[in-house]
Amino acid sequence: MSSSSANPSTAPAVSGAGDQIAWVRLSSCYLPLAQPISDAKVLTGRQKPMTEIAMLFAEIQTRDGHQGLGLSYSKRAGGPGQFAHAKEVAPALLGEDPSDIARLWTKLCWAGASVGRSGLATQALGAFDVALYDLKARRAGLPLARLLGAQRDSVACYNTSGGFLHTPTDQLLVNAAASRERGIGGIKLKVGQPDGRLDIQRVEAVRKHLGDDAPLMVDANQQWNRPAAQRMCRTLEQFHLVWIEEPLDAYDNEGHAALAASLDTPIATGEMLTSAAEHAELIRHRAADYLMPDAPRVGGITPFLKIAALAEHAGVMLAPHFAMELHVHLAATYPTEPWVEHFDWLEPLFEERLQISAGRMLVPTRPGLGLTLSEQARRWTRESAECGQRP
Repeated sequence: MSSSSANPSTAPAVSGAGDQIAWVRLSSCYLPLAQPISDAKVLTGRQKPMTEIAMLFAEIQTRDGHQGLGLSYSKRAGGPGQFAHAKEVAPALLGEDPSDIARLWTKLCWAGASVGRSGLATQALGAFDVALYDLKARRAGLPLARLLGAQRDSVACYNTSGGFLHTPTDQLLVNAAASRERGIGGIKLKVGQPDGRLDIQRVEAVRKHLGDDAPLMVDANQQWNRPAAQRMCRTLEQFHLVWIEEPLDAYDNEGHAALAASLDTPIATGEMLTSAAEHAELIRHRAADYLMPDAPRVGGITPFLKIAALAEHAGVMLAPHFAMELHVHLAATYPTEPWVEHFDWLEPLFEERLQISAGRMLVPTRPGLGLTLSEQARRWTRESAECGQRP
C-alpha cells in the first residue's frame, strides 16, 4: 500500500487537533498467585500450573496534563513479548491527539502488522487503547461506562476463582458458599478432567449444596473432542446450568455450533480469540449463545465495541472474560443483561475495590476506569520504559 488513502496509519492527523500525547510509560508487572492454578489444560498435560500473571500497564499523559491508565495481560507465557512489542510501537503515539482513539488503534496496528493483526501483536495494543479511553473519560469527568453509554449501573456477576480443578470437592462447597455470602450471584466450576465421572460428581455436589435456583456454570477449557463433548454436555444438562463453556477447541466453530443447536443449555465461548475478525466468524457460525470476548486479548476497547455490536445484531448474549475492573464498564453498555466474571486476583494491583451487592457488581462512579496503580504493583514491576517527555 503506497498511498495514505489506502493505509490509514499514514493518513495525516485530524486537522485542528488540540491536546497532544506527550509521554508514555510502559510497565511489565508480574502478579504472583497465592497458589498454583490448574484447569483441564494442566490435567491433560498441555500446560503447566499457573503461578503468576504478566500485566502490561500503559500510562499516557498529554501536553495539557490529562492522564490515562490502561492494561493488558498474559498468562503462563507471552508477557515479555507483549512488553517488547508495546515498547517498539509506543513512540508512534507521541504528538497525536488522544481523542482520535480509533485512528490511533489503526496506526499502532499497522505499525506492527508484519507480525500480524491478532494475537500478541494486538494484545500489546490493548494497554494503549484502554489508557486512551480512560483518559477521555477522566477528561470528561465521567465513568467509562457512562462515556460509552451505560444501559445499567450494575451487572450480574459470577465467581470462577473458587472452582478450579486443583480444589478438592469439600473445599469447592466452602468456596461456593463463601462467594454467595459475599453477594456474588453465580458460581462457575472447572471441568474437563480425563475421567468425566469426576466432573459430574463435582458438579452434582455443588448443585446439591447451592440448591436448584443458584446460577451455576461449568468451563471445560477446550479439552473435549466432539464425541466427548456431546456425551458430557448431554449429561450436564440435568443440572440446569447457565452455560457450558469452551467444550471444544476455541477455533472449532462448526463443532460449537452443532452443540449450541442440539442442547437446551447455552454454549459459551470466545475468550481465547484475539481479534474482532475471529469473533465475527464465531458469530457467523452461530457457535455461541454467550459470547465471551476479552478486551485486552482482542486489542482493547476499540475492537471490543465492534464485537459487541456484531453480537447485539445477532441476538447473542454477552459475558466478557476476566479483568472485571475493565469489563464491568463494558458489560454495562450492552443492551441485554450480561454477566461479568469475578476474579479477585488483580485487586492488589489497584488502590480501589469494586463493590458487590445482591448478586451484582456495581459500576464505579469515579471518572474513567476509576483505577489507580498501587505501590504493590510498582514493587512487582520488573521492567519499564518511557518515551516522550512528561509535562
